[in-house]
Amino acid sequence: LDSATGNKVLTAEELAPVLDAMRQQLISKNVASEIALNITETVKATLVGQKLASFTRVKTMVTQALKSAVMRVLTPKKSTDILHEIISNRRSGKPYTIVFVGINGVGKSTSLAKVCYYLKQHNIKVMIAACDTFRSGAVEQLRSHARCLDVPLFEKGYLKDPGEVAKAAIDEGTANGFDVVLVDTAGRMQNNDKLMRELAKLVQINDPNLLLFVGEALVGNDGIDQLLMFNKALQTYIPRAQAHEVDGIVLTKFDTIDDKVGATLSMSYKTGQPVMFVGTGQKYTHLKKLNVNSVIRALFS
Repeated sequence: LDSATGNKVLTAEELAPVLDAMRQQLISKNVASEIALNITETVKATLVGQKLASFTRVKTMVTQALKSAVMRVLTPKKSTDILHEIISNRRSGKPYTIVFVGINGVGKSTSLAKVCYYLKQHNIKVMIAACDTFRSGAVEQLRSHARCLDVPLFEKGYLKDPGEVAKAAIDEGTANGFDVVLVDTAGRMQNNDKLMRELAKLVQINDPNLLLFVGEALVGNDGIDQLLMFNKALQTYIPRAQAHEVDGIVLTKFDTIDDKVGATLSMSYKTGQPVMFVGTGQKYTHLKKLNVNSVIRALFS
């Protein structure tokens, strides 16, 4: 009768089995277990002592509260409209610089090429900078993309200082009126100290407008660890006055995960940064902006 009249007050004991089931559901969708627990505990704290709305089941109220909590995590705290940012930046007289980082083999160069295609479709003048001076074949891979996309490639070959190559590319872009310079970097394991120091130097001396971490959509906790290690290296090797951490995330292979979309929630929860793009295939057109409502539907389906 209390639940019908809206007088029933929710207790922790009543919420526990529903929240536990919801936590398991989130984990099954590839949300990191620690984060699934944190979110459900937060929801529990907000619901205990509240009155259950008339003719509403506990599960319904918990689900609504969880969806709202997830929405808050996934909704960007700042603009993710790159086109607007790039156009606004024109008055600075310098190109808008986007640096792509990530570990080996996650599709970083391909993601850069997709972003390049996206920008070109909106009449943005783009240059690519080959700053992976470490991996054999990296420059040739970018040259192939640049040729297909009909954009210039700035490169100085191998075994060069990637920070200095990026600086020269940005100077070249400034001199020739480019709107954007897309900077490719060496794929590096997050525990490779030398390469991490090089990345930090590149970021420090060039102060990019946007630093994008590229990771795979199905990696779960490994992806979070990678991202946090990148941020830790940037904190360690860049003076605090010039601090610059990852600004946004690109998730590749999003088309292969069905409804296991939890990495989007996990990475945004841990960093406070948005998933800006998802890769949905191998073609240049296979890049989408993240649809937050679609992620929520998948998590709770």
